[in-house]
Amino acid sequence: MGHHHGHSHHHSTGQANKKNLVFAMIIIGSWMFIQFIGGLWTGSLALLADAVHMFNDFANLFISFLAITLAARAATKSRTFGNHRYEVLSSLLNSVMLLVIAFFIVREAIGRFVEPQEVMGGGMIVLAFIGLLANLGAMFVLMRGDVKDNLNMRGAYLHVLGDTLGSVAAVLAGVIILLTGWYTADPLLSILIAVMISISAVRLLKDTLHVLMEGTPQRIDIDDVKANLTAIPGVKDVHSLHIWTITSGMDCLTAHVLIEPNSKATTQEILRDANEYVHHTLHIERATIQIEQDQ
Repeated sequence: MGHHHGHSHHHSTGQANKKNLVFAMIIIGSWMFIQFIGGLWTGSLALLADAVHMFNDFANLFISFLAITLAARAATKSRTFGNHRYEVLSSLLNSVMLLVIAFFIVREAIGRFVEPQEVMGGGMIVLAFIGLLANLGAMFVLMRGDVKDNLNMRGAYLHVLGDTLGSVAAVLAGVIILLTGWYTADPLLSILIAVMISISAVRLLKDTLHVLMEGTPQRIDIDDVKANLTAIPGVKDVHSLHIWTITSGMDCLTAHVLIEPNSKATTQEILRDANEYVHHTLHIERATIQIEQDQ
């Protein structure tokens, strides 16, 4: 029964995340279109570049949405764990895309240091400010979801956060250009944003690869788990202990528990105690514990 509870909980957060992603896609998508028209109208390369960036955001939100939809599909004979890894693969793609965007921002900025381009400060401020409001709206919508614990949602959120910082930089650059005519403010602030995007992306990439390499969840100390299982009355030793993550919020555990030859506790009691510890203390729903008798 506990097993089913874990799945339904994951399913309900998945539904909530899906809804939040759709809202964010509507906000970003409609603003991207307005900004593209605005860029053509004012002849501002900065705004057109930002519209392309937002299109990338939109695409990444769509990838995250697709991942949640695919992950919700039932397990099959060929995929007994289901399709949950789609969410992890989506966050891998998101983190790589963020690094690519940061690289192109820096490359473009260096070009502008060499040849400063005239920018329409006033138009830039107005459109960038509306863009900032749109991004804050999308961020607020995504924040209601599972941003902290779900890698896929974190990837989507980081894209929008990068965009929001970009809008802040554009507003600042517009103000500086308007007041001082110093066009270098634009590429300078862009590089600062690129660095911040890169730091977030590297962190996300590291966490994603940890899951793909079937690393132990960060919240769990494997030595503690082994010590606590061995401390159960009647247990002599614990070996072949593996704890890994299928997708955000879905951990698995397998272990071989060796029982003392003249143990007072029965096999069932030991198994019950071990399962109780794994479910209630570690909050792992999917556990397979193999009991072995010492010959």
